[in-house]
Amino acid sequence: MIVINLDVMMAKRKISLGELSERVGITQANLSILKNNKAKAIRFSTLDAICKVLDCAVEDILEFVPDR
Repeated sequence: MIVINLDVMMAKRKISLGELSERVGITQANLSILKNNKAKAIRFSTLDAICKVLDCAVEDILEFVPDR
């Protein structure tokens, strides 16, 4: 299972959902879906933009957790 730790990185960088949404160029609704681990997919361009804005690596946001 892939876990999205976007909320953790946002807290570390002290950035709000609204600000990240504006800077990345996606809606707050779509960003919220990602943040709440409800997304089925993410575009590489979106992931790239999020990493640039949050100044982090992909592995800071996406984590593989083996099924139990």
